[in-house]
Amino acid sequence: MDKSAEERRKVAFDQVKAAEEAVEQLRSGLAAAGIVLPSLRIDPVSCSGDGPVNPLVELGRCNLATARQMAAVLEEGARP
Repeated sequence: MDKSAEERRKVAFDQVKAAEEAVEQLRSGLAAAGIVLPSLRIDPVSCSGDGPVNPLVELGRCNLATARQMAAVLEEGARP
């Protein structure tokens, strides 16, 4: 493997690791607010291919009650 391919692989690994950490932080923060998003994950398609890796976090689907609960938590947190 040439040096540039190895460097790209390392950068991609670091990006995916950072995304995994962000997902876990988000999962933990939501859980502290009593919110569970079962589909919360890294979008695997955004981590594939030969180009630069820019992982996307997929929040997934939730029911209306969960969406309202999230909106209330965000609104409460935005108050001064």
